[in-house]
Amino acid sequence: MASSLLRFGRSTSSLLTRGLLGSRAGSCNYSSAPTTKLLIDGKMVESQTTEWIDVHNPATNEVVTRVPKATASEMEAAVNAAQAAFPAWSKTSVLTRQQIMFKYQALIKENMQRLAESITLEQGKTLVDAEGDVLRGLQVVEHVCSITSLQLGETLPSITKDMDTYTMRVPLGVCAGITPFNFPAMIPLWMFPVAAVAGNTVIMKPSERDPGACMILAELAQEAGLPDGVINIIHGQHDSVNFICDHPYIRAVSFVGSDQAGNYIHERASRNGKRVQCNMGAKNHGVIMPDANKENTLNQLCGAAFGAAGQRCMALSTAVFVGEAKEWLPDLVERAKALKVNAGDQPGTDLGPLISPQAKDRVCELIQSGADEGANLVLDGRGIVVDGYEKGNFVGPTIITDVETNMTCYKEEIFGPVLVVVNVDTLDEAIELVNSNPYGNGTAIFTTNGATARTYTELIDVGQVGVNVPIPVPLPMFSFTGSRGSFKGDTNFYGKQGLQFYTQVKTVTQLWRAEDVTHSRAAVAMPVLK
Repeated sequence: MASSLLRFGRSTSSLLTRGLLGSRAGSCNYSSAPTTKLLIDGKMVESQTTEWIDVHNPATNEVVTRVPKATASEMEAAVNAAQAAFPAWSKTSVLTRQQIMFKYQALIKENMQRLAESITLEQGKTLVDAEGDVLRGLQVVEHVCSITSLQLGETLPSITKDMDTYTMRVPLGVCAGITPFNFPAMIPLWMFPVAAVAGNTVIMKPSERDPGACMILAELAQEAGLPDGVINIIHGQHDSVNFICDHPYIRAVSFVGSDQAGNYIHERASRNGKRVQCNMGAKNHGVIMPDANKENTLNQLCGAAFGAAGQRCMALSTAVFVGEAKEWLPDLVERAKALKVNAGDQPGTDLGPLISPQAKDRVCELIQSGADEGANLVLDGRGIVVDGYEKGNFVGPTIITDVETNMTCYKEEIFGPVLVVVNVDTLDEAIELVNSNPYGNGTAIFTTNGATARTYTELIDVGQVGVNVPIPVPLPMFSFTGSRGSFKGDTNFYGKQGLQFYTQVKTVTQLWRAEDVTHSRAAVAMPVLK
């Protein structure tokens, strides 16, 4: 059977021909795989580093590209390019910036398949899911096309005699985005289009595990008319993150990823006087009431728990069955068993591999911890072997029941296709359980009773709530409002709050005395000296 690398050769060769990847890695990285380039001041630049990171196809573990750990001078050049581009870009009319975003939106639509193939190659998710990844990011771009309304200020004329006060939203300067591996297109599109359309310039550091989609998106942004230096891309790990947190030119930092990294970035960047927004970990609960629509609820649970191999910060990873709803569990197990595990490019695949062997090992260890601590492993996805992809990072749908809140599998964000099940007797117990969890990213309740839904939405202390909607991620006219342990920062991502994050309010109070009006009529009488 041909490897996924060969089947995806069109994506890799496309990156090569467009200059997003170098021709081949040099002797410094001992590999024939192509290298991912940097983007500095409008040019795709081959890094001069001696340190490289392998990017693997998760379905085969073959190396598909190598990512440079950008050198200090390369990162400095990227920030200098952004700083130099800022004065002209910030003065560019809002109508011009809007037109660029209109064109950018069209280019993303035209390149949807290309982007999806890159995501599946490097990240592993199914092609259908990869297209959804791009689509949800595209919706943010479509929303920021309304920048002429979003960036409006406020005016109060004649606040006192001859005095007016007005506010305007002005760009900050150079902003930076640090993105995770699980949404290689959507998360970058949460960041740099919002920052750029508001008049900022941007440094992006995509995940070193799957940078290809971000590189394509940057290329398309330049094709849409974004001037050189407005978006720059660096690569790396700890040193590049520290560089972003410390550099005095960078005014704001956006991050999506793990708790450990998010807490570190928030503390370090804030200490350096930067604005920071960090979306971090989650433990999202779905509360199933006995009066819920059974068929719809079970299907929704399966999709939200196991889709994308559970590698979503909004995955519905904990099912809370209330009362006799627990009797539905055998049906849930049967639905989960029916899901197809395979490489993401294969037709009919429901969930693909995890991002890395290390991620697979961690998920398997957390599954085992549930069994060791007294829970019941009613469906075990460990040990699954996919024909033709024996070296892939696959874990099948897994369901752990009779879970207690002190168990490791409940306390940890598993980030794999694992659903833990907790049983309670009443809605009040369910609300108390969810509110006692430190995270506040998302939750859902499944019910046909409006009063039950209202009570839950009013009393639950979670930033995003779904009623019969398992993954309640808001569309971009709203904002992503994860809360408590799932978020640290000034304001949330995209929507109105996203624009507020990337702009500073400037208030102007002006006095023009009426008696100082300059008369414009020409004076024709003989001047008289006084």
